[in-house]
Amino acid sequence: AHRRPGGDHWSAMSSLTDQTYLLQTQYRDSSNLDARITVHLRFSSNKTGWFRWYFEQLLQLPPAARVLDIGCGPARLWSDQFYRVPAGWHITLADLSPGMIEQARSNLAAAGADNDQRFAFRTADAQILPFDDDTFDAVFANHMLYHAPDIPRALAEIRRVLRPTGRLYAATNGDGHMAELNDLVAPFESDKALPPGPVRRFGLENGKEQLARWFVRIERRDYPDSLEITEAGPLVAYALSTSGMLWMPDAEPSAEELTRYFEALLARDGVIHIGKSTGLFIAVKPPLEKSPK
Repeated sequence: AHRRPGGDHWSAMSSLTDQTYLLQTQYRDSSNLDARITVHLRFSSNKTGWFRWYFEQLLQLPPAARVLDIGCGPARLWSDQFYRVPAGWHITLADLSPGMIEQARSNLAAAGADNDQRFAFRTADAQILPFDDDTFDAVFANHMLYHAPDIPRALAEIRRVLRPTGRLYAATNGDGHMAELNDLVAPFESDKALPPGPVRRFGLENGKEQLARWFVRIERRDYPDSLEITEAGPLVAYALSTSGMLWMPDAEPSAEELTRYFEALLARDGVIHIGKSTGLFIAVKPPLEKSPK
């Protein structure tokens, strides 16, 4: 098969931060992300649910908060928890992908937020936020900072647009997140398989030290969970949605191959267990201090 320039030296890291790839392939619309969200919604062992748990971490925000959700994706957090959004909040949903913004609008409309004046939408790059200094009481950056080519620049921008003592809520994964999935797919073109762990650019293990340059009172909160998968189809869709992340782009197995493989595992074991490591950093912008250079 044809290989990208650089052959085996091309890595998951390049696709993870390549904004052309992210915009035109992985996140052109919400279909890839939706495939992964569906698996988490249907097969997670923690019945609290990630979105509900996340909202429970926001109790310190004021009743009239201005909130920026950068890298909002299809806004499933907001459509799922729409009934809990305080009447006085004003939320700006921003994403690099216009396709994601359109899906966010659609999902919120379906949840009952059509023409809801609390929500605004715009395309934006976390590294060059189009907002004034000291605008927001809170910034959400969920499972996206590892996509930023320049993480310090993105964190500096988030701090800039936060008001003094405003909070950053940054969800991410840990080193062992879904490690079993990498093991499961190892038989498929394993000589071309991408190395696991690209989230290590900003993960649970190293996120605090990166945030410490810009924020104070940094707290990590873990969300215990796992997947107990009993159907092959959703797992196939999940695996194929990771094109360019889980495999080299020219080494992707077919849906038929994966289906036969996962169905055989389920026939043997009854369930496919995949562990998760995910959580949230909460960090505070210092009061009335100059940003570090």
